[in-house]
Amino acid sequence: MRKKEIEAVPYITVSIDAVKEGAGYVAATAWKNFGNKRHILLEVYRNDETCLKTPLVRYVANHKEWAVFYPAPGVWTKESIDAGGDLVWRKAEIRQGLCLRAGSEEAVLRCRQDLDRIRNFFRKITVWDDGAWQDYFKKHEDGIRHAADRKKRTARHRRLEERIKATPELREQEILDWAGGKMNMSRHYLYYKVQGRKADVCCSACGGVAHAWWDPGELYEDAVCKKRIPKPYEGGVGHCILCGLFGIYRPQGKAKHLTEEKISVFTADKYKNDGVVLRYVDVFKTWGLQTVPDGRGQPEMLGAYEEMEAVEVARTYFVPGKKPQTDYHKHNPYMGGSYWDDCNLYGLNNIVIRDSPVHPAAWEALKGTFLQYSAMEEYVRERGTVNALEYLERYTHWPQIEMLVRMKLYGVASSMISGRCGIIAGPAAARPEDFLGIRKDQMKLLIETKGDLEVLDILQTERRMGQRWTPGQVMALAEISPTRHQLDRALAVMTVQKLLNNISGYAGCGYGTGCRSAVERLRNTAITYFDYLDMRADLGYDLANTVYQKPRNLPGAHHEMVMEMNREEMDARLKDVAQRYPNIRKRYRKLKNRYFYADENFLIRPAVSAEEIVMEGRVLHHCVGRDIYLRKHDEGESIILLLRRQTEPGIPYITAEVRNGHIVQWYGAYDRKPDERNMQEWLGRYTTILECRRKGLAGQQEAAPLAALA
Repeated sequence: MRKKEIEAVPYITVSIDAVKEGAGYVAATAWKNFGNKRHILLEVYRNDETCLKTPLVRYVANHKEWAVFYPAPGVWTKESIDAGGDLVWRKAEIRQGLCLRAGSEEAVLRCRQDLDRIRNFFRKITVWDDGAWQDYFKKHEDGIRHAADRKKRTARHRRLEERIKATPELREQEILDWAGGKMNMSRHYLYYKVQGRKADVCCSACGGVAHAWWDPGELYEDAVCKKRIPKPYEGGVGHCILCGLFGIYRPQGKAKHLTEEKISVFTADKYKNDGVVLRYVDVFKTWGLQTVPDGRGQPEMLGAYEEMEAVEVARTYFVPGKKPQTDYHKHNPYMGGSYWDDCNLYGLNNIVIRDSPVHPAAWEALKGTFLQYSAMEEYVRERGTVNALEYLERYTHWPQIEMLVRMKLYGVASSMISGRCGIIAGPAAARPEDFLGIRKDQMKLLIETKGDLEVLDILQTERRMGQRWTPGQVMALAEISPTRHQLDRALAVMTVQKLLNNISGYAGCGYGTGCRSAVERLRNTAITYFDYLDMRADLGYDLANTVYQKPRNLPGAHHEMVMEMNREEMDARLKDVAQRYPNIRKRYRKLKNRYFYADENFLIRPAVSAEEIVMEGRVLHHCVGRDIYLRKHDEGESIILLLRRQTEPGIPYITAEVRNGHIVQWYGAYDRKPDERNMQEWLGRYTTILECRRKGLAGQQEAAPLAALA
């Protein structure tokens, strides 16, 4: 569309006589030729004698396209005449900051000739109400869109057919043989039915039914002449006396339904000259038992079978210089057939491609292509499985992945493959240390940890802050995982070694022990310490003072800072909840008898009052102090339990919510779960104790979980 020529056309003249009473706008039309093509111009003015010189909008259309010109800002758009349910001249008023007309939103044509002009231009379009003349333009736009969509669909279908024809046949048998042996799908089942001293055994490998004795009797002839097997039992391993293969025993009565197992694998083939088609294949194996009724109507084993099938789910085409295209194998339940499509399904039926093993033939297919140096084979050799689609897509965008994998930085590579590319410091850098944003002499440490992301984060922080830390200090910082802000504030008043010593001293354990509980304790202590420093600084204390840097009792000092922050607001909140939720204090003694428990390490009890619950949330920085939890506890819908260490019974550690005797959620500071594995086990056993108390059990029945907790 020749926009400059259209802008040069004078505006259509609208006389004062065209102003209509009660209408919001007046519209005028004209025909013009641009580039030997007839165009219709629609100009809409405000229905006001003073606004008839410049239109709010000029709408231009020919038989293949349309455009909208806003004269005031001089802007062209491709909006619909009723874009977003709002007519374009209405939007023009909003853009110019004009007061919207109080009358009708639609425009009235200047004269009868304008309607005839619109009808003649859109002669193939039918509109039943001439008053809604805007529908001519709407339907014309729809026709243009539909024609463009048909053209796109035709081109997409043509390209899809070309890809299908150029794709080699799937090497199904190779994949089945490899999956059957390599991927643990080679097991067999021995279906059995015991009848007295004998048993019928049906093998899924050979399909035969053998009759054997598991107890041949005491006679010598019976022991010699009868086929003998060990007594079969469910889940046991035996061998078929017909084919000699080993299998897993399964009773006939539990084999009424098929047993099916599925695994997914990646494979690849060359595509055209230098392209690659990556294929995602589901491999199914089915085991089944065939039975027939005997003379008494009881099922009798006739035979067994096992079948394997490979179904290609998706194909991704990688061609140099082009965006990867993924086609999906779909099933039409109405027509009963399958077909390939170039887009995925929607909703819960969306086809998901997950980490899977890679068939060895894929490595041969990648040779000689632009993906041959992707290093995906080395990555799979280390990790076992990979989402090959994501790997190759990231590699086409970030070829540095090859360098990272060959340097054994698997953690960094895995993060990039998953799409977490925010760790990249220098996208265009050629050297790995510049690409990752760390010091060159620290690359050895990162390689030793196989690209651990927590270590990388500390090394990146070290370079950004201009620091030089020893490998031991880096590994210690990686254990506690501080943020850049936390380190900035702490290192402004102390050395990194002093910081680490303070945290280790408060936690009571050292770094690098490999003990999960020690790591969790260090991290939670670090959270408390950094939070304490932040509150000290925010309240105006001089952190250069060593008394403030290293308080004698960290939990107590942290609690003191929480109380000092917003003291007036805190006092008002505590007074308010005490009045609104009095039942929490009244019910404490009764709840304590049921929920209190203590061992040599921890104690757990219900909250004494609403004020204590609020303070628990403030100290641990989580949401237990909100009204919703206070109301639930006050009305007995759920109970808030406070878990403490025996060595620090007054310092909050973990908060739990119990409903109907079951713990529905529990959290420590900052909505984290400290020492999650051990504490989850502890709380699970505590729940068992609550169940025993509810049933009125005592003595031995409650002693077992109590001993385990200790």
